[in-house]
Amino acid sequence: METMNGCFSFPMHYESFNHDLAIRRFCPARVEQEQGEWEEIMNEVELFSPSDHDDSTSTPHLAASEVDEFVDSFFNMENDHDSNKDNNNNNGHDNLKASEEGLKSSFDHFEDVQFVINGGDDHSQISNGVSYEELGIASHEMVPSVEDVSHGVDQGLHLVHLLLACAEAVGCRDTQLAESMLRQIWASANSWGDSLQRISYCFAMGLTSRLSLLQNVNANGTFTDGAMDVSLISREEKVEAFQLLYQTTPFIAFGFMAANEAICQAAQGKDSLHIIDLGMEHTLQWPSLIRSLASRPEGPPKIRITGLINDQNLLELEASMNVLVQDASSQGVSLEFFMISEPITPSLLSRENINLKKGEALFVNSIMHLHKFVKESRGSLKAILQAIKKLNPTLLTMVEQDANHNGPFFLGRFLESLHYYSAIFDSLEASLPRNSPQRMNIERLHFAEEIRNIVAYEGSDRIERHERADQWRRQLGRAGFQVVGMKCLSQARMMLSVYGCDGYTLASEKGCLLLGWKGRPIMLASAWQVNNGSSS
Repeated sequence: METMNGCFSFPMHYESFNHDLAIRRFCPARVEQEQGEWEEIMNEVELFSPSDHDDSTSTPHLAASEVDEFVDSFFNMENDHDSNKDNNNNNGHDNLKASEEGLKSSFDHFEDVQFVINGGDDHSQISNGVSYEELGIASHEMVPSVEDVSHGVDQGLHLVHLLLACAEAVGCRDTQLAESMLRQIWASANSWGDSLQRISYCFAMGLTSRLSLLQNVNANGTFTDGAMDVSLISREEKVEAFQLLYQTTPFIAFGFMAANEAICQAAQGKDSLHIIDLGMEHTLQWPSLIRSLASRPEGPPKIRITGLINDQNLLELEASMNVLVQDASSQGVSLEFFMISEPITPSLLSRENINLKKGEALFVNSIMHLHKFVKESRGSLKAILQAIKKLNPTLLTMVEQDANHNGPFFLGRFLESLHYYSAIFDSLEASLPRNSPQRMNIERLHFAEEIRNIVAYEGSDRIERHERADQWRRQLGRAGFQVVGMKCLSQARMMLSVYGCDGYTLASEKGCLLLGWKGRPIMLASAWQVNNGSSS
């Protein structure tokens, strides 16, 4: 795992290094074409506004040494986040010790979490006629040869070089070279192997899907029959994988805990709550909230939960909610549950459609859902946020993946997602044995699907458009919201201690709470209220 940790640690200078421009040094002749071609194919022609990006209008020109430095940073950089981790762990340590006994009672909800811990060919020409030599990059320098590997070059280094070379070839539409790289990747990738082999397997699946789509585009921009590469994973399998992720790692439980704590704090003194759950798929979040509200000194409030459902799992959700209603009743909490099975649109988010009642304190809850409304123009997300603002909620709670997976250039997104998901796979390596079927299900049924969507699709088919905390702050601020500081850092530390795995890190940044792995942010939790002084 030391190799894994070193391979994907972000160097400190990486944050200021525009990787969209840097990686496109490999194929500068395709800058304008890549920016627009996929969007035309998918009838999605809107791109990011210039203010959201630092991309230059001119083709970047980087020396080969700068490219080498960029690639080498994946492998030769020590973990710069160790000091950050120590600071995060020590910050507030005295407060944690002082309140530890009092906090333990608030973690009774972890009885719900059942911890599942079981035991190529030579191609030197790019498809548009520009050779690697003309770009100042020798093809034999990009990917170590098999002979080099056999003489001691680490297989993980070889795999990542292959992934980068394959992504570059896919970005340049050189399908012959990409297929050659994929054959070499498949020879070393292994869904039961170490973290690098497993992450390579998932990204190879995504690259294969993107190649399939590229090769099945008609002249009119539509896909041939069967070319959409529809996932064969059932909804039941996805739900099972999500529940396993919740049970075995803190990533999901962290979001639930942070959102619930924010709701409880904002609900003080209020005797009637109405929670709108955007994109509700399960009821895992709510038992702990009900227990917390049931134990309020002033007595429990009445609670209504309206789930906005995206798919057709109504019967399953209804059964789960009926159990939750009975459990709430046994704790003296009056709980009502409603479901609306319609696509979430601004028009749906009206007081009439969600049946707001006078005297209710409204809470809007989004767990890894708002990013699905992000488009190139931001218009869809803006409309949703403005509709939520018109409802004047007491609080909007938002949990999202803290990653930049929505850049306009494929190669930049590929690099960012490779860094991000390798950190997650590293955490799974530390938590679950390699032969664990639970780990296999989490990786292949949950994360591999996210990776495939980010890597393979464009336009309206690409829904996993994760954003960083700063971008969310900008978007929510423009929509008329202001952040409400999260005050549950001590509770989050206590929660992480339950999992008994070193490596998870916590940070509080501008009112938001970040959960990471060895300093790399993974999940973002935040709470927002309407800024009454906003002109939006």
